[in-house]
Order: sequence, then structure tokens, then C-alpha cells
Amino acid sequence: MSGWVYIMTNRPNGVLYIGATSEIKARAWQHRTGAIPSFTKKYGLTRLVYVERHETMDSAIRRERTPKTWRRAWKIRLIMETNPNRDDLYDTLLA
Repeated sequence: MSGWVYIMTNRPNGVLYIGATSEIKARAWQHRTGAIPSFTKKYGLTRLVYVERHETMDSAIRRERTPKTWRRAWKIRLIMETNPNRDDLYDTLLA
């Protein structure tokens, strides 16, 4: 089973949330709609700004832990490398 690492935010320079999931479309939808009471719902984190696919869920979980320990500037740089405009990537999941 493959896995995904993703970052959600509420606006440019806003709060960041890093997660891992095996079902990126469903999980992103849950965050966007606030379907589950969580950190992302509390802070209105509805914008998917980073996604990274992994061959296994175990590798995605290991990868998720790494940026969680990083400084904020490093997390922003990671986002900017693949999404310099910090566009909401949710619609790209539906294509």
C-alpha cells in the first residue's frame, strides 16, 4: 500500500500541519470540510500546499516525522521547491 506525506495550511505564512495518509484524496477532503474534529479544523487548515508520494505507508510515516522536527523556514522551503505560489493542490488530486 502506498502512502502520502502532505502539508495543509490556512493561508500564505499561516499555520502548517504535516500529515501522512494512505488515502490522500479522502484525507484532504476531510481537512477541507472539517469532517473530523482535529487540529486542522480548529485552525481552518483547508489548503493542501504539498504532497509527496511514497511506495509504502511505512516510508511515508518515517518521512512525515522528519519535517515535523524542522524549523519553520525549512518547511516553507520544502513547499516552495514544488509549489512556489503556494497554490491549493486539492484540485490536482481529482484529475
